[in-house]
Amino acid sequence: MFISNAYAASGSATDLMSFLPLIVIFILFFFMIIRPQMKQAKVQREMIAALQKGDEVVTSGGIVGKVTKVAEAFVTIEVTAGTEIVVQKQAIQTALPKGTIKSI
Repeated sequence: MFISNAYAASGSATDLMSFLPLIVIFILFFFMIIRPQMKQAKVQREMIAALQKGDEVVTSGGIVGKVTKVAEAFVTIEVTAGTEIVVQKQAIQTALPKGTIKSI
């Protein structure tokens, strides 16, 4: 009675248009934040899986050393001649190019 037929018929299109900004924001959020983080985590997992004896690494605490032993969950790192520490594989932040320790 008080609502015209034309206004009542356009209600479903208006509902869809109100969700459109939320959908666009989610898509932007995914491509700008979530996807790059997933790619970075994948590269980190591959680097940790490829660790082997002789690799030069930096831990998340800033310790630089050469890998002397690789176990399933832990890595032994030689910091100086005769000084070795054992750290979790997840603590390895970066694998350095060969010869980096000598140039430091």
